[in-house]
Amino acid sequence: MTEPDAVVVGAGPNGLAAAVTLARAGLRVLVVERNAQPGGGARTMELTLPGFRHDVCSAVHPLALASEFFRGFELERRVGFAIPEASFGHPLDGGRAAVAYRSLRRTVDELGGDGRAYERLIGPLARRADAMAEFTGAPLLPAPRHPLAFARFGLASLDQGTPLWRRRFRDDAAPALLTGAMAHAIQRLPSLGTAGAGLSLAAYAHARGWPIPIGGSQAITDALVADLRAHGGSIETGLEIESLAELAGARAVLLDVTPRALLRLAGDGVPPGYRRALSRFRYGNGVAKADFALSSPAPWADERLRQAGTVHVGGTRAEIARAENDVALGRHPDSPFVLVSQPTVFDPSRAPAGAHTLWAYTHVPAGSRLDRTEHIVRQIERFAPGFRDTILAVAAMDAATVETHNPNYVGGDIGAGEASFAQLARRPVLSGQPWRTPLPGVYLCSASVAPGPGVHGMAGWRAALSALRHEFGVPEAPSLALA
Repeated sequence: MTEPDAVVVGAGPNGLAAAVTLARAGLRVLVVERNAQPGGGARTMELTLPGFRHDVCSAVHPLALASEFFRGFELERRVGFAIPEASFGHPLDGGRAAVAYRSLRRTVDELGGDGRAYERLIGPLARRADAMAEFTGAPLLPAPRHPLAFARFGLASLDQGTPLWRRRFRDDAAPALLTGAMAHAIQRLPSLGTAGAGLSLAAYAHARGWPIPIGGSQAITDALVADLRAHGGSIETGLEIESLAELAGARAVLLDVTPRALLRLAGDGVPPGYRRALSRFRYGNGVAKADFALSSPAPWADERLRQAGTVHVGGTRAEIARAENDVALGRHPDSPFVLVSQPTVFDPSRAPAGAHTLWAYTHVPAGSRLDRTEHIVRQIERFAPGFRDTILAVAAMDAATVETHNPNYVGGDIGAGEASFAQLARRPVLSGQPWRTPLPGVYLCSASVAPGPGVHGMAGWRAALSALRHEFGVPEAPSLALA
């Protein structure tokens, strides 16, 4: 490849989305990745035993079908997805559970007395899921294109993001179901940030489902890499950039890194005001992860959970809030909230015949070095008696190790920045073009930039569109569709 027009640093989903977009516009694009394998948070590897393939970070992808970038990229035509009828479930003591099916009607019927309250809250959002995906996938400025959907979403977030969140429901199942989705944000409960995240995820569960890529999250990465190479782009792995000076020949540099890393790469070249803004960027708490090789599926007491793509483990709304608020205060809860997925129920290719993989993580204070495997096992065993007996092998990572594997996950923060409402509004600065930095030709395209966490490619896509317009005079977005 001759001297590239654009260099993308980091081959995570956002970096690859940026690279694909630039290459589709006819530019010479080089992607540089420090790891031996592209993908960042969307990689799949043998972590426990031979033949057991585990997702390194993300496993289930609600945003893959909702993302404007991936819809334009026609991801569903490139990657096979299993879309479970039960998007997510939530076990409760006594062998009970609440389940969010793709069918909102079935979900409402099984929630009993609180079903109608759940429908009034989530139904309008699910019916406007594409509009919701558009404004949640963009910075706060300028004003959203769908003001009525935005207003509905805002009111629902106020309903579930303040101490008023208890007033809508009478029983424990529906609020626990919603709280499990909200807890993905790794924030104090209740809060506006957790409410917005949880309501979005719940709406996508009913609108499009929570898909699981056949072959693992690596399949998404492989589709992006294949498209990049098909349009003349290239990737160099195992190469770490130490300074932006190394990339001086490119007209545009797009960084799939955190604000902290940008400051390190740019050195003294960052204007003081922008440096202060990036220095104020806050990173959230972390995760401790455990991947299990199993001899048989997790024996959930409520058999409906055995067909759920994701299971949120932690008990009642009050129990989850207590655990998440402990983490927010820097403590390791004795009964933590645990996210669980068992993709081999839907994709048996990831394990030897009859065996299974199980993916789980729990939230911990930033930088924690505690192995939380036993706490994870105890919580799963609480709702799936006999789970411990199915374990063949475990691969565990504490929060500090998570950062070692991916420096964007500062302190184990898989969101690459705190997902509070205030910081989502100014991620990393309050601007209609938050991807564009004051440095000539330099753009941020990671999850640290609007719209924030998730495997959706939106930060990379929007950063690339900004670079095309400002650096290359290309005002129109290139087609991403399959030929």
